[in-house]
Amino acid sequence: MSKERYLGQLKAIRGYFEKTIDCLKDEDAPFAPEDGMFTIAQQIAHAAQTVEWFMEGAFLPTGFDLDFESHENDVRMIKEMEDARAWWDSALEQAEVALVGSAEESWNEPIRGELMGGMPRHAIFNGIADHTAHHRGALAVYARLCGRVPAMPYG
Repeated sequence: MSKERYLGQLKAIRGYFEKTIDCLKDEDAPFAPEDGMFTIAQQIAHAAQTVEWFMEGAFLPTGFDLDFESHENDVRMIKEMEDARAWWDSALEQAEVALVGSAEESWNEPIRGELMGGMPRHAIFNGIADHTAHHRGALAVYARLCGRVPAMPYG
């Protein structure tokens, strides 16, 4: 396990995600392709919330908090792009601080609980990357449906 490697991965995740959402405007925040789907602001908030969820869950004695209804309710409260972006920024900053401030060997300890149980804690970084990539793709589609052109995230 190399903290520098995972810090680099977090920075890449942040960069790719932000390049995708940079084209979005405040007025795009309430857009959703269909009723009941997350809006643009809620997609961003959900991605942020899940970064926090992975970081916390890897260290909880009981494993990950699986109260997904509560998580969704928190995300659905987000209506403005400013709030969604602030949550995103905060989640990534907190993840980076937690990683830098932790003992490297603690990331090799097993995750507890049913979800990812027994896997080393550093396995969450692949989960964060995969999850944010999924929502980055959804947001690129949402952006195009709003008439925006998302930038190529790589490079």
